[in-house]
Amino acid sequence: MTREADRTGEDGTGDREARPGREIVAGVDGSPESLAAADWAAREAEHRGLPLRLAHAWRWEPLDLPLVQDREAQERVAEEVVRTAEAELTARHPKVAITSEVLPDTPVPALLGTLDEAEMLVIGSRGHGAVAGFLLGSYGQQVIAASTRPVVAVRAHDDRAAEPPSGEILVGQQGGPEDSEAVLRFAFETADARGAAIRAVRAWSLPSLYAYSPASMRLADDAGGLVPFEEKALREALAPWRERYPHVPVTEHVELGSAGQVLLTTSGAAQLLVVGRRAKRGALGQRIGSVAHAALHLAPCPVAVVPQG
Repeated sequence: MTREADRTGEDGTGDREARPGREIVAGVDGSPESLAAADWAAREAEHRGLPLRLAHAWRWEPLDLPLVQDREAQERVAEEVVRTAEAELTARHPKVAITSEVLPDTPVPALLGTLDEAEMLVIGSRGHGAVAGFLLGSYGQQVIAASTRPVVAVRAHDDRAAEPPSGEILVGQQGGPEDSEAVLRFAFETADARGAAIRAVRAWSLPSLYAYSPASMRLADDAGGLVPFEEKALREALAPWRERYPHVPVTEHVELGSAGQVLLTTSGAAQLLVVGRRAKRGALGQRIGSVAHAALHLAPCPVAVVPQG
């Protein structure tokens, strides 16, 4: 089932022409978290001049129980989820071309299957809680770990999702320019679309005794010390993006500490936190990494997790 609201400007061309073959996808299931995510996605679609697709996963799976199970009734409920979300978003964001559909699959493969044409995927998050491993829900963590596109997690009733005009796009930078290319691209594209400023954060730690080597210390000495070395690394990583987006204001922030800790302590004024993710496979499946995990569960704003490498 697919329904589309194709809204254009008075000249019939629309306010902003969407790039062909690209869209923003939002997963909806009727929960307050997913509806907040869909609203965030609609605003981002308007910023970027892209269409929005609402996706709800539903597959008929009869239970092995002596109960009356009405497949048609369940299907109508699934259709109502996307129909209601589309109607509400259409009223609030009339400039955005919106489509919606029910995907005949379970949530994780259904959402991952939307990524071929997606600029990003936006999902809901339950926010803070006592058991950190379950705040996103198992589906959300699996999607983020396996996604080939950026995934944005948005909480219900998150004041930061309203995009305060003074809010920065906060982005974590690690390694060299190639290591952080994807995460910086996403951050600069987002800041450019929103007319926002960027705060680029690079956290560093004192090397252990066994990490010292003549070659590494020579590089630090040439830069004037460990702090200037880290500052130089951040400048070099930002240089090509500053050249590509010269009108985007950028603040450089280098601080001693763990990456997760530094990002969280500087996220108070952010409208979006952007972090990179290299998925690692552990005994219990794919993991999203400690920095992304900390950001998703503790940051006071929506979080974009960008796959790298």
